[in-house]
Amino acid sequence: MLKKQYLMIPGPTSVPERIVRAMSREMINHRGSEFVNILNEVSLGVKKCMKTDNDLYIIPSSGTGGMEAAVVNILSPGDPVLVINIGAFGSRFVKILKAYGADVDELKFERGVRAVPEDLDKKLGEKNYIAVFLQHNETSTGVLNDVKKLSEIIHAHGSLVVVDAVSGLLTADLRTDEWGLDVVVAASQKAFMLPPGLSFVSFSYKAWECYEKAKMPKFYWDFKFMKKFAEKGQNPFTPPVSLYYGLLESLKMIQEEGLENVFERHRKLKDMTRTGLKNMNLKLLACDEAASNAVTAVFPPDGMDADMLRKNIKEKFGVMLAGGQEELKGKIFRIGHLGYCCEADVVVTLNSIKECLR
Repeated sequence: MLKKQYLMIPGPTSVPERIVRAMSREMINHRGSEFVNILNEVSLGVKKCMKTDNDLYIIPSSGTGGMEAAVVNILSPGDPVLVINIGAFGSRFVKILKAYGADVDELKFERGVRAVPEDLDKKLGEKNYIAVFLQHNETSTGVLNDVKKLSEIIHAHGSLVVVDAVSGLLTADLRTDEWGLDVVVAASQKAFMLPPGLSFVSFSYKAWECYEKAKMPKFYWDFKFMKKFAEKGQNPFTPPVSLYYGLLESLKMIQEEGLENVFERHRKLKDMTRTGLKNMNLKLLACDEAASNAVTAVFPPDGMDADMLRKNIKEKFGVMLAGGQEELKGKIFRIGHLGYCCEADVVVTLNSIKECLR
């Protein structure tokens, strides 16, 4: 008998049957009036999730595509920028920025630790940076940054605030306008409960001022081009229409649950996961104060290979967990508890780990 699959990784996450059905609708003209209505509705819905009135662009791409779009629309080659690096996705921003010729400095923290505001303040006092790039939630380490506090410090030094919220949006509160976040990137395959394929980028008035000076090459990622088409209710290029059907249904589900309730559900799943792991005497990478609501990073018992443990859990119980990244590869395993996830999923996951350890 085939085992039921429990997709307990930080993304892509499980997709509700309700969204799967919505995505099976027949294809429509992506330049027609029906798609105009869909695009306008989902754009407004994602803005509510980001808590912003800024411009929003929905791009057919992974979250990394949204990160790259954020870079090329505000910078020129040689521009001095700072990346707050608390994990693999901070490192990804570094790689993107260097690929486009930015002058990149890193403020790197120990894995499992969130960014220290005092360290950031000191670093920003050393040099004038056009923009500072940071993670809302670092998936590779299970750490949640204090974006509000970090943004206050960055603005005090006159830099643009660019936030990767790909795995954080909807799992924890993010107030784009209130906290002065100039560019925020998110994606479909995390807490939005959709398949991969859409990224979302909000863009402030201050970011548009930087756009006018930006000289980095861009075509597919050009926000001015996207803005021209968005005013007509269209994408510049052919969009994955089925994913927009799914996004429409996802936003309805979020509205029905209530945005604040979505945050609270993720917080409870985090607490449940961490408590269960501690009861097994397993060491967690992040402390309680900095712990992510989306993913928990765990050390296996001494002498046990993390990837072998994951393999056994998958084969015996059909529960899929994520491995470590970068310097943590083979040293930790990660449990995703975001998106279409409930207490029963966490119970099955914790029991599976317990049985395999036994």
